[in-house]
Amino acid sequence: MMDSWRRAALAAIVGGILAWPLAAISQAPAFPDKPIRLIVPYPPGGSTDPAARLLAADLGPRLSQTVIVDNKPGAAGAIGTEAVVRAPADGYTLLFHTSVIATDPTLKKNASYDIKRDLASVTLAVTGPYLMVVNPALPVRSVAELIAYAKAHPGKLNFGSAGQGSSGHLIGELFKKAAGMEMVHVAYKGGGPSITGLVGNEVQLVFDTFGGSKALVESGKLRAIAVTSSNRSDLMPNVPTVSESGLRDFSAVYWLGVFAPAKTPAPVIDKLYSGLKASLESPTVKARMQEQGNVVQALPPREFAKTLDEDIQRYKSIIESAKITVD
Repeated sequence: MMDSWRRAALAAIVGGILAWPLAAISQAPAFPDKPIRLIVPYPPGGSTDPAARLLAADLGPRLSQTVIVDNKPGAAGAIGTEAVVRAPADGYTLLFHTSVIATDPTLKKNASYDIKRDLASVTLAVTGPYLMVVNPALPVRSVAELIAYAKAHPGKLNFGSAGQGSSGHLIGELFKKAAGMEMVHVAYKGGGPSITGLVGNEVQLVFDTFGGSKALVESGKLRAIAVTSSNRSDLMPNVPTVSESGLRDFSAVYWLGVFAPAKTPAPVIDKLYSGLKASLESPTVKARMQEQGNVVQALPPREFAKTLDEDIQRYKSIIESAKITVD
């Protein structure tokens, strides 16, 4: 009788111990149970911030949580990126960065982080072309005329960008090489100042986003001579591509994507991707992204990681060829 009682008691204790982890798991709150921070490593305004805010506003209700856009500019995106790298890998701190992050392994060799080791890809949200815009005082109306002018006036053509090693800088270098011409690069402290410099004729050419320059083109303060994508943009269908303007097969686009800290659990990444995909493909968000010059992609994590790898190698080639360095 006593042995039976002891065996029953022992079974109850062991059963309780084994059941405790399952009970704890079943009581764990479902993700997400608190607000999510979407860090943008650039100042408010510009071309990245509006896309982030549009996406955050739609994503929040889908996840039943607030998604807060947190601007952390500085050090060419490194400050915001590092804030995400150092955040807990729980899905509550995300990074919304541009394709320029693919230059980090080459340009920022002394950075405290490694984007391949310390970040997990969630989704490539959108892509978009650059708009080649010139000051109206420059006597060119096409890519062919721009190349001819540069060759006839060596050292007289300056192109501006948002900074040393920025996407606009890299695309300018890629264009120079493809066209076999020379231009002088002028680095500004941001995309806005570079456009101000272009309007003031401090520089004569900038590779900008539609969001940054379209209105200025329409008002006559700037002249658009080409888009850098393979196809014309519906936003400005009368502006030809660089490829059809003489530099065959020339194509350069940017992307905006979402990252999480490395080691974020796969189910959390999957839930974030599902929510982001639904937001990006909603008619309202899709239309407003298109108004900003962005084309929705919503690539899944694995495909986004592959795109990042390809761009790291592509930008490395441009950087090394042009001997670009940053402080």
